[in-house]
Amino acid sequence: MSKGLLYSLVFSISIILLFIASLFLGSVSIPFHAVWDILIGNGAEKQAWSYIVLESRLPQTITALVSGGAIAVSGLLLQTTFRNPLADAGILGISSGANLGVALVIMLIGTNLGSIGGFSLSYSMLIVIGAFIGASVILLIIMGFASVVRNNIMLLIIGIMVGYLTSSVISILKFWSTSEDAYSFMIWGMGDFSGVTMDELPFYCAVIAIGLLISILLIKPLNALLLGERYAVNLGVNIKLIRFLLLLCAGLITAITCAFCGPIAFIGLAVPHIARLLLGTSNHKSLLPLTILIGSVMALLCNLISAVAGANGGLPLNAITPIFGAPVIIYVILNQKKIQYFN
Repeated sequence: MSKGLLYSLVFSISIILLFIASLFLGSVSIPFHAVWDILIGNGAEKQAWSYIVLESRLPQTITALVSGGAIAVSGLLLQTTFRNPLADAGILGISSGANLGVALVIMLIGTNLGSIGGFSLSYSMLIVIGAFIGASVILLIIMGFASVVRNNIMLLIIGIMVGYLTSSVISILKFWSTSEDAYSFMIWGMGDFSGVTMDELPFYCAVIAIGLLISILLIKPLNALLLGERYAVNLGVNIKLIRFLLLLCAGLITAITCAFCGPIAFIGLAVPHIARLLLGTSNHKSLLPLTILIGSVMALLCNLISAVAGANGGLPLNAITPIFGAPVIIYVILNQKKIQYFN
């Protein structure tokens, strides 16, 4: 059995175990037999238990499963595109755009607006729409620059500067906002997989699936980019088109996950390195599938810890993800001369 197949099997089993554990464990203690009865459709002794399992734990677990793999792939695509081991979905300012959209909703609109154009919208849906629009606008700006800027390093710097600009606007909004609005924005920024309802889950998973499908179709060009742009051009790769598609794919994933779950830290940054270190290769044919699996495992694990450890709704995800991600990044920085990722 090859190394890639072995690790894929191990992490696939881990996903199944963590998925089951996430349904049976949480901040509210529900007997195991009651959870099982609910899942097989036999009902429960208490109606509240059915709601918790089917309307809270199940969609939250599926969201974590899907989001973790997607965020990790987004980080992998950007690290390969920019040949930078410290690049992730937030490096281009797309996450900052989502933050700005949410800041505008919370600090300017607040709960005063209940409908737009005659359509009734909940406060939570306004936040989702604001985050998606903010991330999408920044993505369009970056893609516009990508059409005229050929140097990846320059495009990376532009993304960082756009992120600084959006952060500056957010700081101004926070300065003029109330303490309650600033606190609400801070809570959203800590990340949460419970933002997707059962009704929204099919749409959310469909958008993520489109992003992952695009990434799979780009495996061959990604491997060509590992050898350098000049070599990739000699192989017939359209660098401008591929970079456009990579940014679109990573941006789409980042926009949809930030909109529903908030900015999730370290998964996109650390997981691709874990996959590379385990496989000992940068071949995306085996690296990308394993990155998806490890991302899902990390997201499910962090979500489970969040639910079990938090007595009042769970601990913030971004208080947990650095525990697993930060040591990986420190290791990469200390051993960057020994680790050859992009050749």
